[in-house]
Amino acid sequence: MFEIFEKYLRESADISEQDMAIICSSCTIKNIRKWQPIHNEGEVWKSMCFIASGCFRLYRYDKNGTDHTVRFGIENWWMTDPESYNYERPSGYNIEALSASTIILWDKAQWDELLQAIPALKLFYERLIMKAFETSQQRIYWLISGSAEERYLEFQKTYPTVFNKVPLHMVASYLGISRETLSRVRKELTKPTKGN
Repeated sequence: MFEIFEKYLRESADISEQDMAIICSSCTIKNIRKWQPIHNEGEVWKSMCFIASGCFRLYRYDKNGTDHTVRFGIENWWMTDPESYNYERPSGYNIEALSASTIILWDKAQWDELLQAIPALKLFYERLIMKAFETSQQRIYWLISGSAEERYLEFQKTYPTVFNKVPLHMVASYLGISRETLSRVRKELTKPTKGN
């Protein structure tokens, strides 16, 4: 499974064979069952987690006990709770597998050592953080400005491979709309237009 990460990393960073071997020797590979949690609210998230296969979601509960999906993660994506990871404080979020999955993990101390020892990895990581920030900003914009239809279409366009991997009620939660609204939007958008 490390080969998947190696291919992914080489597409974005110029990593030597020696450095790649160091990165590989520092990781742990885990197979995760469908619905298995890899992180629970109240725990401190202490790992860099690369998804080699499968699908995950990061979510939290509101005061009424309703869960809200904040992020999905699929193959070749990273999954983390950055606030808990960066500040080493208990998390308000949960992360669970939505399918049988394989993840590659580096604990925080190992990852920090790798960033210090391998400049190309550090540059890659800085770019990764900036991309995550840009994606979050774009998502906030769509949530506060887009109609339900616009949010749905943007989600399909931005994450075409996610949609078919997750239950519809989780997609609705991610979009900030009800399951009924999502069903209506999908029905409207698949209606044949006049003249067809």
